[in-house]
Amino acid sequence: MDRFVLNDAQWAKMEPLCLGKPSDPGRSGKNNRLFVEAVLWIARTGSPWRDLPRAFGHWNSVYTRFRDWVKADVWKRLFDAVSEEPDMEYAMVDATIVKVHRHGQGAKGGLKARPSAVRKAA
Repeated sequence: MDRFVLNDAQWAKMEPLCLGKPSDPGRSGKNNRLFVEAVLWIARTGSPWRDLPRAFGHWNSVYTRFRDWVKADVWKRLFDAVSEEPDMEYAMVDATIVKVHRHGQGAKGGLKARPSAVRKAA
């Protein structure tokens, strides 16, 4: 993967908090940054785990590692590390990503207050 969501400054804050560093005993993850980018890809696209591109690795391995990090509260530590300088670019909301429910668009159904019906009853 040539293009990352995280910039180098953000990754420098996150890297020491990740599990599976080469200095840790036992089996460690091959590439923590690629793994974090894979999880961010899932969060950004809303895709199911099975649709994870092969460039990130096998989806089941990434998911299993994600669950291990959830249990170890690694994601909270990573979020706290980068939340000091929020990037509001992804917080913008516009009509291309927010859809109104059909009842909010004036579709049939629901109560209708019609002034003409009130006059007829009186």
